[in-house]
Amino acid sequence: MMTGRERIERIMKRQSVDRIGLFEHFWGDTYKLWSGRGYIKEGESFDDHFGFDLGTAWVFNTVADLDFEPVVLEETDETRVVKDGNYATLRRHKLHDTTPEHIDFDVKERDAWEELIKPKLLKTEDYKRRINFEGYRELKGQAAAAERFFCWGGVNVFESMHPICGHEHMLVGMALDPDWVKEMADTYAEMTINLFEELFAAGGKPDGIWFYEDMGFKERPFMSPAMYRELIFPAHKRTVDFCHGHGLPVILHSCGFVEPLLPDIVAAGIDCLQVIEIKAGMDPLRIHKNFGERLSLCGGMDARNLVKNDIDAIRRELAEKIPVLKSNNGYILHSDHSIPETCDYETYRFFVEDGLRLGSYI
Repeated sequence: MMTGRERIERIMKRQSVDRIGLFEHFWGDTYKLWSGRGYIKEGESFDDHFGFDLGTAWVFNTVADLDFEPVVLEETDETRVVKDGNYATLRRHKLHDTTPEHIDFDVKERDAWEELIKPKLLKTEDYKRRINFEGYRELKGQAAAAERFFCWGGVNVFESMHPICGHEHMLVGMALDPDWVKEMADTYAEMTINLFEELFAAGGKPDGIWFYEDMGFKERPFMSPAMYRELIFPAHKRTVDFCHGHGLPVILHSCGFVEPLLPDIVAAGIDCLQVIEIKAGMDPLRIHKNFGERLSLCGGMDARNLVKNDIDAIRRELAEKIPVLKSNNGYILHSDHSIPETCDYETYRFFVEDGLRLGSYI
């Protein structure tokens, strides 16, 4: 049997392995519920409990103003409206995990970006403050002890821009002031590379890089392929080239329907696409057919079946997809989103065990 590190290294290159890879994301509420019911031991990680092949470390703080003290503007029993260090006003839920509601942004166009955000991102004296070196070393050591493939995890340029101006202003900017959006993308690419250099020098290199870039919604990407090619692709290519220059494969996470962007995303050099969201219109079998020679895949298993605890549907989907997806040695088993607390522990355990049974090459 291969170690997780050996397995993922080879899956990234679509080389022969003993079985498909295994990884997953969970909502925090799921851990609370499953550990509370005794399925997960106190202090035990999902990585260790399920034997995942890789782990990630989110250790960069990319908020614009590191010294800004968040201001609570409104609070109820269930929610809290806070203005944060990106000068964004967001409503967050207090009782469960969810994405925040966008309320307002001080940055809506170029002038505010130039005044409030850009100078702070380029302050080289703040770079070390933006990195959690201790957390990185700890998680890196844990992954090494378990022989897991260890990824730095964090956002790339698209996911860095919308927290400061919101999706609406960013996308309008793509149409009305594309040079502003390109400048933001270039600035975040520069900062990301500079932070990598600081991190690698002080904490050593990881085994790979995991970028989060949610660039689509249901049946549509957020931008046209032409806009992606003009405004986002150069920054993606720059960051991916930097990673490859250090011998690090790149996994790109993107929720939503991003298939129209894939020719250029692949041209940017990514090694693996994740999460391949079914309810948004993505099809891992179609992507495997069209890009399987150049791209490994992670995900593409409909989380709605897990949420409904529909064992028969899970069994059918695994049987339909895994024999095809594993045929190029380039697949990692993962849902097409994250596992919520409405998924029973026994359901997820079945998903893992049956998936790995079908995904064995031995």
